[in-house]
Amino acid sequence: MLIERLWPANAWRNYHYLIACEETGEALAVDPLDWSLCLEVARTRGWTIRQILNTHEHGDHVGGNEALQTATGSRVLAHAGAAGRIPGMTQALRGGDVIRVGRSVELRCLDTPGHTRAHLCLLAEGNRSQDAPALICGDTLFGAGAGNCHNGGDPALLYATFVDVLARLPDTTRVFPGHDYLARNLAFTLDREPQNRAAANTLATLGEHQGDAAPVTTLGEEKRINTFFRLTEPQVIAGLRTAFPDLPDTPDARTVFLKLRELRNRW
Repeated sequence: MLIERLWPANAWRNYHYLIACEETGEALAVDPLDWSLCLEVARTRGWTIRQILNTHEHGDHVGGNEALQTATGSRVLAHAGAAGRIPGMTQALRGGDVIRVGRSVELRCLDTPGHTRAHLCLLAEGNRSQDAPALICGDTLFGAGAGNCHNGGDPALLYATFVDVLARLPDTTRVFPGHDYLARNLAFTLDREPQNRAAANTLATLGEHQGDAAPVTTLGEEKRINTFFRLTEPQVIAGLRTAFPDLPDTPDARTVFLKLRELRNRW
């Protein structure tokens, strides 16, 4: 399996992805807002885009569907719950469904509500011994951060997705988010947990390695640098109590997550 991360350098700091079968050259385009860039890169690599996958229905993820579909004749796949809000949608997906690309790629759909109520992540579990798992996670999980819930989302559902879905995946899973917010998110982690050396070291080495040069993290790394995975850390809880004086002495993980998300909304 080949994963190509595309950086259109737009104002939203989007990433697009091409996932290709090495044997056939067939490719899946994920959230191809800059459809012409996706098409150009695919042609350069000798790949043929046959399918389009939208992780969710927001315009900065579906805006290139119709033009790319016209150019390639691709099918458009998306969450069944987003039907009617996805341009050109031809196939409805649910958690557990498997998307096949060419002869060698299988991607398992994960139902991951929160950022929106109809959000999918794709998991490539590694069909060869040298392949680490890969998670195409849209706007659910970012490098060192979590998606917002402003436009049709629900932070309680996002918490459940983090705890019941993402946290249970292998630590070796590579993380491919829908946007590059890594530097800003690391700063938030350090604002919440100033003694987090892993986050501080990552931020210090980031420098100009952002956007197209940003590192690909793993879930194991995220659990060390992403405050939304660090819900029982005493320093995180103590800092939250400063912002929310009515926080219980021993808040449960769900409460901590929801307060962190609320705080991040205005940070």
